[in-house]
Amino acid sequence: MRLINLKKVSLKRNPRINEKWIQEQISSNPSILGLGDLILKDIERNHRGAGRLDLLLQDPDSLKRYEVEIQLGKTDESHIIRTIEYWDNERKKYPQYDHCAVIIAEDITSRFFNVIQLFNGNIPIIAIQMNAYEVENNDGLALTFTKILDEFELGFIDEDEEVTEVVDRYYWEKKGSKETVELTDNLLQLIKEIDPTFELKYNKYYIGLAKDGSADNFVSFKARKSYLIMRLKLEDSEDIQNELLESGLDLMDYNRRSGLQRIRLVKKDLVDNEETIRKLMQMSYDYVHL
Repeated sequence: MRLINLKKVSLKRNPRINEKWIQEQISSNPSILGLGDLILKDIERNHRGAGRLDLLLQDPDSLKRYEVEIQLGKTDESHIIRTIEYWDNERKKYPQYDHCAVIIAEDITSRFFNVIQLFNGNIPIIAIQMNAYEVENNDGLALTFTKILDEFELGFIDEDEEVTEVVDRYYWEKKGSKETVELTDNLLQLIKEIDPTFELKYNKYYIGLAKDGSADNFVSFKARKSYLIMRLKLEDSEDIQNELLESGLDLMDYNRRSGLQRIRLVKKDLVDNEETIRKLMQMSYDYVHL
């Protein structure tokens, strides 16, 4: 096997390369970014008074969206702020999705990290370093994308419970709907079969559980307009994943870092899959408490 030496080249200094060409390469195959099997939702998306978002990508399974900005050369403050501005506009306009800002550049500078640290982890942002290499005979380019900064991951949802802002039921009925919040009442009855002292606790970013006044979030919920997201703390097990797949439930992503499995529920699921949901809740409780 022959080792091929690749020559690194500057995209910014290459007169044949521009950001539009990079956009085209990514949009034709978003998986090259290493963020999963994403799909292209839009390119050069117009933001009134703020310019155009280079790429809008989406995970078709979890309904998570990525607001992507591309920069040749080094990151600079204007591109960083623009990336965050596009992310903020999209999340406000489409709150039913999870959103993450992505900045791609040839050189992710220390200045970038200094600016990001000012936000204290409150903005989910991914930084990807883009490199280009000449292939043999100088007849093409190879692009590589390396994740330099991963999206800020929140800790397990009850670790900072004392600083979580408490809201009321009406807040979630407005954010979601009365119908989806009512689903949490039905699910609470299943949870009470484990321990009748559990109650719902309405926090700003999720509906959690409390027992004797203390948070115990082995299961938590997020109400949306037409469905409810249930999040269970579960072991990363092939057997559990197979059981979930066979259940027919609408599975979202499993976060290995936090150990949370997300499931999208509607009223019909509580009839068709009540026994499966009951079993999953017991498994989650046992995993956290035993």
